[in-house]
Amino acid sequence: MIPYNLDVVIPCYNEEEALPVTLPRILSYLEGLQSDPRFALRHWRVILVDDGSRDRTWTIIEDHGKAERVVGVKLSRNFGHQNAMLAGLTYASADAVITMDCDLQDDINTIEAMLLSYQSGFDLALGVRSSRASDTFFKKGTARLYYSLLTLFGVNIIEDHADYRLMSQRALRALLAHHEVNLFLRGIIPAIGFKTSIIPYVRQARELGCSKYTLGKMLSLAIDGITSFSVLPLRMIALFGIVVFLVSSITGLWVLVERFVHSASVVSGWASTMLPLLALGGLQILSIGILGEYIGKIYLETKRRPRFIVETTTDQTR
Repeated sequence: MIPYNLDVVIPCYNEEEALPVTLPRILSYLEGLQSDPRFALRHWRVILVDDGSRDRTWTIIEDHGKAERVVGVKLSRNFGHQNAMLAGLTYASADAVITMDCDLQDDINTIEAMLLSYQSGFDLALGVRSSRASDTFFKKGTARLYYSLLTLFGVNIIEDHADYRLMSQRALRALLAHHEVNLFLRGIIPAIGFKTSIIPYVRQARELGCSKYTLGKMLSLAIDGITSFSVLPLRMIALFGIVVFLVSSITGLWVLVERFVHSASVVSGWASTMLPLLALGGLQILSIGILGEYIGKIYLETKRRPRFIVETTTDQTR
């Protein structure tokens, strides 16, 4: 086996409670992997990205950043989980790079299978949850709806794969070649191609702190996933327009037949007037909203604003 280096990228946001407990576990585990003869792990380091935390997260990272194995990257403000992860990936330079969360809900032992896949020639090793037993009923239902919608809209996504993965340096360069501002890594990764390994694991319940993915953030991520990889909603607007036109034409033809052929007295009542107006008004507002979402994405892309800004690092060599 050819010896290789490993970088582990971990975004952190207000993790002062979890980080002092989970980081020593991660460091100890990686030290054990380096001494394991199954792996040709020559050197490793952990890259901690502080995504504009408002607590003592950066202070904790700085304290650990004095060690050779830990590098801290502080962003100038909160740019969001996906952009913070991208910042760490941009900083990574090892032969293999792993991304994970610092709460250790993703089973850390899965890294062994990821490294074995990498040593077997895989460029991507994707951690996929084998069970959602630890989720609430609401979380399970919304997750299933989320993946069903993405599949319906034609988005190529791997169900129950979040951000726990290994990438080779070749796959990482392919990922960094994507420059869109509306970042949806879960959709970009499968689109890269290369030889991919799927590794199932059981996600644990969070022991410390609380999840930073609020309902609003999850909805925003879902919208980004759809609008970044599918134009089907735009085509659905055209389809709705055709259906409404056909129904209106048939209704108008029926009224004319009743009026001139059967000489019936057609009196328009409140319901026959208001219901079509409300239906058409709602359809128009929905269509404008969908169009506005895509136009907004185009607007952000054309600005080409930076996806993240690094304020400082603990690495004195950069």
